[in-house]
Amino acid sequence: MAGAWGKPHMSPESLSGKRRLEPDQEPQPQEPPLLQDTDSSLSDSEESVFSGLEDSGSDTSEDYTEGVDGADCDKDSNRTEETSEVQVQAGPSGPRTEEEGALTRDEYEEDSSDEEDIRNTVGNVPLAWYDDFPHVGYDLDGKRIYKPLRTRDELDQFLDKMDDPDFWRTVQDKMTGRDLRLSDEQVALVQRLQRGQFGDLGFNPYEPAVDFFSGDIMIHPVTNRPADKRSFIPSLIEKEKVSRMVHAIKMGWIKPRRPQDPTPSFYDLWAQEDPNAVLGRHKMHVPAPKLALPGHAESYNPPPEYLPTEEERLAWMQQEPCERKLNFLPQKFPSLRTVPAYGRFIQERFERCLDLYLCPRQRKMRVNVDPEDLIPKLPRPRDLQPFPVCQALVYRGHSDLVRCLSVSPGGQWLASGSDDGSLRLWEVATARCMRTVLVGGVVRSIAWNPNPAICLIAAAMDDAVLLLNPALGDRLLVGSTDQLLDAFTPPEEPTLQPARWLEASEEERQGGLRLRICHSKPVTQVTWHGRGDYLAVVLSSPGHTQVLIHQLSRRRSQSPFRRSHGQVQCVAFHPTRPFLLVASQRSVRIYHLLRQELTKKLMPNCKWVSSLAVHPAGDNIICGSYDSKLVWFDLDLSTKPYKVLRHHKKALRAVAFHPRYPLFASGSDDGSVIVCHGMVYNDLLQNPLLVPVKVLKGHTLTRDLGVLDVAFHPTQPWIFSSGADGTIRLFS
Repeated sequence: MAGAWGKPHMSPESLSGKRRLEPDQEPQPQEPPLLQDTDSSLSDSEESVFSGLEDSGSDTSEDYTEGVDGADCDKDSNRTEETSEVQVQAGPSGPRTEEEGALTRDEYEEDSSDEEDIRNTVGNVPLAWYDDFPHVGYDLDGKRIYKPLRTRDELDQFLDKMDDPDFWRTVQDKMTGRDLRLSDEQVALVQRLQRGQFGDLGFNPYEPAVDFFSGDIMIHPVTNRPADKRSFIPSLIEKEKVSRMVHAIKMGWIKPRRPQDPTPSFYDLWAQEDPNAVLGRHKMHVPAPKLALPGHAESYNPPPEYLPTEEERLAWMQQEPCERKLNFLPQKFPSLRTVPAYGRFIQERFERCLDLYLCPRQRKMRVNVDPEDLIPKLPRPRDLQPFPVCQALVYRGHSDLVRCLSVSPGGQWLASGSDDGSLRLWEVATARCMRTVLVGGVVRSIAWNPNPAICLIAAAMDDAVLLLNPALGDRLLVGSTDQLLDAFTPPEEPTLQPARWLEASEEERQGGLRLRICHSKPVTQVTWHGRGDYLAVVLSSPGHTQVLIHQLSRRRSQSPFRRSHGQVQCVAFHPTRPFLLVASQRSVRIYHLLRQELTKKLMPNCKWVSSLAVHPAGDNIICGSYDSKLVWFDLDLSTKPYKVLRHHKKALRAVAFHPRYPLFASGSDDGSVIVCHGMVYNDLLQNPLLVPVKVLKGHTLTRDLGVLDVAFHPTQPWIFSSGADGTIRLFS
């Protein structure tokens, strides 16, 4: 065996000496518990934590493990016995010298067949086979090498990356699954390979090349082999090819190349259209127009009437080149020898060349179209009645501009707010002021509760929203509204809210005030939900608290948004769905209140959105802007405008839909109210019909302001408008 394998025969003493740890040899580092088999303290449940699958052969593996452990114990006992025997035998022999120890030491003790880590002995088996097992291979003793616990998430890895300075040089060993830290030499090797250099530092890629043939004339040839016989005998294959080519030329299959005529061929652009010519074949071709012959103005000695005066010369210089009748100014010279070169000669020749070969000329059949046929056929306004056509009543009483107005659900009463610090209640049929409430500030927005079972008005004044009971109409309805407000019981532990709910004092209750909702910033708009329990307000403050939603029954306030998308102009509730429409300066966003997500984003293509209204069916929206545009959106069609109406000359202040009739209106600073017919069909394949039917005028401009607010009557085809002249007008 020694001769066959090239290794000397080893005695038991040498084997036992090889197993013993030498005094000058460092102890090998112990494997971590995850790399040990049954010797470790891992239980069966802990072993199955990696894959979550039960081993079908667990009984057999346990028996095998116990057998291996028993064998290991027997081997360890035998080793200890052999070691003790060797020590007893070596005892009386006396101390040995270092030279004798070196001679008896095994020369293959530190020899290795491979420099790699061969703890995993699976060989070239794909490691993907071990994906469903808790171990990754077997070591030299046949024990399983378990995968390390991977209970660390991305947050732990990030913390290790921040805390461990050697994290960047740590890699994972695919054979054992452990993390290894690269040394400086390994990192330098990787960097050299990434730069495209050689791994060996001592390798020189630019060594001088040794030429096989030198440049000197040699006496003896490199090879003295005699020439082949085929080098001086004619080739039969080439002879056959030549004979085939000659036969093809005789038969006319191959034609010899004729010299091409180098002279180019031209055709005359200015020639008459000859039927046999190339251009005559194209019946729709139009020949290039000829240049006009020079006139008297282009003469070097033109008549005096062709010479321009100083005023005509200045006017010609100020005109645009495309507006001038002549491209030059006529000049007079005493003789032809004094005429200079024409400055625009090259430019005109170049433009003429461009006109000849770039300008498309083709005859087109003229279509005789009546301009009236291009205008869409719209129905006549008389066929779209009823709609308001004339002024019926004027409500006078405010001393300053009337900013807002609102009609009761029954259509009997009208509420208006003005800059004179008062809120007035009117009777619609008689234009009589029934009640005046002094609020002490500018009323910027007012809204009547749409629920007919509640008699309540919300008014925005400075930084508060006032809830008033007008005490008009049915006394039972007025009493039930007060009972509803008084039935609220405050919670034991008040919650933190963005607004404060305050009860009105006795004096304020006599004036009609019931509740006061105080905010941190001025309120610009207030609007009710269709059921009458929720109301939304808009604050003039930047940030995510621009829009607040208040609940009347629980007296709770909340801010539905976490961040702001610009300055909010106005908001509106969807009439049938849990949607909230928020209009900013450049866009309109629709939010789903239950899902708390953005549903759509409408782009009106306006500079500044001023007002917003929702169709009673809920599928169409109109927006007014300060750049005198009214934009109609069809939510089922697109997020882009369906129609853009530019009927007003100045900024739009308010837009409104009629709750029953197919009408919508807009009020502008030009002092007019334009009423349009907007029919929305139930057929999704038919687009809405938009027809302007009437322009209503009556307000006088005050401080460059006209109509500030418009509102339709809930049951009749009437419209109310409030203006900067301090009046409210009813058109019927």
